[in-house]
Amino acid sequence: MSGLYIGSTSGYSGKNMIVMGLGLYFQKQGVSLGYMKPVGAIPAEVDGRLGDEDAFFIQKVLGVSNPSHVVTPVVVTHDFKVHAFNGKVEDHVQPIIDGYAKISAGKDLTLVAGSGSMYSGKYCGVDGIHLVKKLGIKCVVIDRFQKELNYDYLVVLKEALGDSLVGVVLNDIPPTFMDEITTLIKPFLERKGVKVLGIIPKDPLMGTIKVGDLADRLGGKIITAHNRTDQPVESFLIGTMQVENFMTHFRKHRNSAVIVGGDRSDVQLVALEGECPCLVLTGNLYPNDIILTRSEVLETPIIVVRDDTFSVAKKMEDILSRHKLRESAKIRHGVELVEQHIDFGYLKKKLGLNY
Repeated sequence: MSGLYIGSTSGYSGKNMIVMGLGLYFQKQGVSLGYMKPVGAIPAEVDGRLGDEDAFFIQKVLGVSNPSHVVTPVVVTHDFKVHAFNGKVEDHVQPIIDGYAKISAGKDLTLVAGSGSMYSGKYCGVDGIHLVKKLGIKCVVIDRFQKELNYDYLVVLKEALGDSLVGVVLNDIPPTFMDEITTLIKPFLERKGVKVLGIIPKDPLMGTIKVGDLADRLGGKIITAHNRTDQPVESFLIGTMQVENFMTHFRKHRNSAVIVGGDRSDVQLVALEGECPCLVLTGNLYPNDIILTRSEVLETPIIVVRDDTFSVAKKMEDILSRHKLRESAKIRHGVELVEQHIDFGYLKKKLGLNY
């Protein structure tokens, strides 16, 4: 019986993708699998039972099932935080230990999914480092590239976890940084005793969101081309510049949604003719009839939002970096990325799995 905690240096680093990738791979190898997420940060109810949204979803993907209070003994609601900050701290670790014992019984491997960073939950004693030690299991930490890697953090985690840290996965690495990662950062980490289990490159599909989902997340309204709301959006451009400058940028970023004021019909037309996935018009301003007609002819959705351009751009940045992995095509692709780039031979050896 082995246990593996999947943690990360920050939230939204790709834990769900790694958990699903590892779980489905091991199941194909004939490994009997258990799954739990001890601390739920996204409260959700299914059949009247409180649990974590991600945990409910991943159980379906992995085809495993246990009661939500066993899978996620600690659900962080507003009331939970109020009690914790007021010093009314209960023993939250024992229910997690009990839940792990039930789920792991008779299983070859139990995946334990972290929430937030490895230090999240420290205020009530359920941070990842503490749980790994209490459960006596191994740990893999994901570090997602966001302008740079958290290499200092990874070295500190190695010092804190010792042999419990099996290795780290460097995720979402852009092509321009791949050489530096492989020739400089990876050797540095491994000299510090931090095994790099895998380097997963940045993948355009994994960072996309459908137009319809984007409209919902922005609180906007789709006013044209309603039949094309499944178009993928990879990134965004802000259409506040002169048309000539905008055209130069737009040619390099064809799969980008264009955020522009409802009164900038010149930029709107260039974006439409350039086959952008959608227009996001800010300031609650509707386009003129020429733009509306052209949008319908070209089947390019237009989303109208109330916020100003700057606010929408900030929201878009957040949405694209934190979009949940829910679409079946993206899940399949994410699983393939995990299988292609993680050293499963080393991982199986460390977990004592002879498959």
